[in-house]
This record gives sequence, structure tokens and C-alpha cells, in this order.
Amino acid sequence: MRKAKTNSEFGRGGELNTIVGKGTLITGDMQVRNSLRIDGKVKGNIKVTDTIVIGKEGEVEGNVNAKHLFLAGVIKGNVTASGKVLLESTASVFGDIKAVRLVIDEGALFDGKCAMKGKNKMEENTRTKIEETKKVP
Repeated sequence: MRKAKTNSEFGRGGELNTIVGKGTLITGDMQVRNSLRIDGKVKGNIKVTDTIVIGKEGEVEGNVNAKHLFLAGVIKGNVTASGKVLLESTASVFGDIKAVRLVIDEGALFDGKCAMKGKNKMEENTRTKIEETKKVP
């Protein structure tokens, strides 16, 4: 039996102030302050300052940029997250993912490339470059 995720575990700190309901179609780019939930369909790029939740019946045709992404539906486009991306077993991603942390449940479909660069890794690379510069006479 799988333990349910709590909001604090996923990092859903933002206020949910926008919902795209089931049966709704939005065409065009979206910019949302705080968090967004999609249970309908969006054709366009989405930029969210906090968390985006895409339900089982939710679908996005466009690029997604957010702090965190919780996906149970479909994304046809690239994903960029400064935090965590979680793909539930019903999720499908047809595009590339750039994130600090990535969790893919068994059964999820991911067709693309993944780039993960965490804060510690970026600090380590910077430190290495500085040390190499000091060694050059």
C-alpha cells in the first residue's frame, strides 16, 4: 500500500488560485501567480510561480515552467521546474524535463530527455572552476 503524499512533502506552499475545470479548453499562453490546477485542456505555454497540478484528465499542449509539477495527466511539450517534478502512474510526458528532483512512478510514460542539476551540483561545478582558475600560472 502506497503512502499518500502530504502537501508539505511535495512542497505545495503556494495558494491555489486558478483552476481549469474538466471540459474546459483554453487556447493561448498562461501566466499564473501562485498555484494552478488543470483538469481540462490547455493549448499554449504555461508559466506558474509555484506549483502546477495536472489531474488525470488534464492535458497541456505546450511548454510548462513552474517551481513544482505534479502530473497525473498528459503534457506534450517541455517541462522546466526549479524544484520537484512528480509523474504519477497515469502521467505521460512527450518532451524534455529539466528539474532539480524527478520522481517517476511505475506505469508513467516519459518520452524525452532529462537534465537534472541541483543546487549542490551547481555549487560543486562553480567551486571546481574557481579552483582550476587558481592553478593556471
